[in-house]
This record gives sequence, structure tokens and C-alpha cells, in this order.
Amino acid sequence: MGIVGVGNMGSIHAGYMDTVPNAKLAAICDTDPKKLETVGAKVPNAKRFATSDEMLDGGLIDAVLIATPHYDHPPIAVEAFKRGIHVLCEKPVAVTVGAARELNDAYAGFLKKNPKLKFGVMFNQRTRPVYRKMREMIAEGELGEISRITWLITDWFRSWTYYASGGWRATWAGEGGGVLLNQCPHNLDLIQWIVGGMMPKRVTGIASIAKTHPIEVEDDVHAILEYENGAVGHFITTTGELPGTNRLEIVGDKGRLIAEGSELHLRMVKGGGTDYILRNSPDLFPTVERWDVEVPVKKAREGHQVVTEDFVKSIVKGIELMSPGVEGVKGLELGNAMLMAGLTRTPVELPMDGDAYETFIKDLIRKYGGKKTLGTKEGAGIDMAASFG
Repeated sequence: MGIVGVGNMGSIHAGYMDTVPNAKLAAICDTDPKKLETVGAKVPNAKRFATSDEMLDGGLIDAVLIATPHYDHPPIAVEAFKRGIHVLCEKPVAVTVGAARELNDAYAGFLKKNPKLKFGVMFNQRTRPVYRKMREMIAEGELGEISRITWLITDWFRSWTYYASGGWRATWAGEGGGVLLNQCPHNLDLIQWIVGGMMPKRVTGIASIAKTHPIEVEDDVHAILEYENGAVGHFITTTGELPGTNRLEIVGDKGRLIAEGSELHLRMVKGGGTDYILRNSPDLFPTVERWDVEVPVKKAREGHQVVTEDFVKSIVKGIELMSPGVEGVKGLELGNAMLMAGLTRTPVELPMDGDAYETFIKDLIRKYGGKKTLGTKEGAGIDMAASFG
């Protein structure tokens, strides 16, 4: 294994890599000599490289974990695929849905030549037992047809110091977005993965730039998702709320699942489900027996290392990945749609126009790049809706 980018996440991956069955950390890479020196001292058996191409051409690695700033993910992944090197990419797989689609197309082409080539994405929240249990119950029909999905995910609080920790952070040119692209990729992945890949047909919303932080990207988002079957979704997130909440509700005609922390509750009514009672009750105001069940969730190992172990096992044994890289486009498209709809105050239809989003991001870079003013509130609260008409 090799790791490109040994900053916050890359250094964490480097710390456990030699404990992963069938894996050995053979190389690390970073353009920052200080980071390379610091992490390299902790993993002395890993050769150090200043560029990803040098590492990929070094002949030392079979697979690479990409943990660089977001814009670099697709080009490094493609260069690895060209050399027959397996890829495990940190989230998000790309900044824009168009770039993610192009990456998937490129991988599909290389896969035809090398059917054993693996592409994974670091969606470590898929390992959490509570979310795996929700997915299992919904797939088995425990809730019936889904009618509402609501995620209140506001426990992503970040200080001004956090955003000042890297020049690329919280900039359109360096990161490509804010809370949706940095903190929420896991939630945006799970909100479709848990319900079997169900995606909305339309997204509307309100997004705010610099609402609570002196940054040039979004830090507060309220989105509404409309689905083909009439279901409605809600996604609310921010990095400026303390204390925050993490509550996911999924409602069907048989009941609702509520996940908070590691607890999972199933609430339902006796008598055949909501739809049956609506249609068949002779009462104007029916009183029904309600059940509130704490769903047993088996404890299991979770986190980044579990995803890496699964990735290595997939390479060695040829099994399916827990978190395939090609699925990274789904949550990314949701985030792109929420941002575009929220800042323009205009509904976005899905599948979304990748070219239109590329133009949208370039316009943000051109118009608002450099408005990050750490240490003061100058420029905070930019009225993006007015700017976009």
C-alpha cells in the first residue's frame, strides 16, 4: 500500500496500515516536506516520495490510498489505474458530479482490460451497525413504501481556527465547497444507501455563505428532496450550531425508524400500517395502539480501518467491496444539487446537468474567490441569492 497525502487523514491511515491483514505500508507521498518528515519518522519502513507520479512509478505498491485535497482525487486515481494500481479514495471522490462521472467512465475502461482492478471510496460510516441495520430492515420491507426521509445533522461544529488550519480549506478554488463537500459526504452517501440507492428527482433549498464563519463557501444548508413515488426528504446541516443534533428519521406506511447516536427505534401502529388505517378506519379521529420498539443493534468494529481491511480483502480474495468507488457519485450529486439549488434559489432536476454545475463552480471561483477573511467577520453573510438573481 501507498498513501498520497499525509495530512490529517493520511497520517491516521499511515498509523494503522501495517496492522491490516495482508497489507504493508510501502510508501508515502506528500508535496509538503515537513509533513513527509513528520509522518515518515513514525513509519520508517515506508519510502518517501515528493510526487504521486514518482510513487506510482516506483514499483513498490499494488494499491494506493488517496488522501489529498479534493480536486486532486480524480487525476491521481486515473494515473493509478493506468498503471494497474488499485485505488482507495478518501471522500469525496471528486468536487463535481461531472468529474465523478468521468472518473467512473475511466475506471470502467480500465476494468475491461484488467477485471481484477479495484476502486473503493472511504465511506467509513457504512460500517456503523446502526446504519447497516436500518438498510437491512428497509430492504426487508419492515417500513413498507418510504414516504419521508429527514436528516437533521447539525453536529458538525467547526471553529474559525479549523478553517484557518489550511490555505485550501473553505475556498472554492482549493476545496470546491464547504459543509456539503467536507463534512457531509458520509451523510449524503448514507441518505441514499440506506434506502437502497433511491435518489430524488428534484432538489430545492436555501444555502448560506459565511453565515457563522468568515469563509467564502457554504456553512449552513436547508434542502428539500422530492422523489418519484411522492416521498419527501429534508436535509439540514451547518458547522455553526452548538450543541448540534444528529437525528435521522425514515418513515414508511408501516412505521418509522429513528436513529440518534448508536440507538435505533422503530415506531409503528398496530393494525396493518398507516395506509390501511387511513383507508379503513370508521372513526373520524382513530385511536390506535402504538408500539415503540428499541431495535437491537449488534456491536461490531467500525471506522476507517474496517473499510481499508475490506478493500485489501477484496483485492486478495476477489470479493465485492463494501464501499465501491463508483457509488461515490450518488452522494456527490446530492450535495452538488443542494448547493446549486440553495445558492441560486432555483430547483435542480436530477440527474443534474454536469456541465451546468461546472460553470456554476467556475463562476463562484471567479466572483467570490479570496473572500475568506479569517480572524474577522468582514465579508460574512454574503447575499448569494441576490448575487445570482
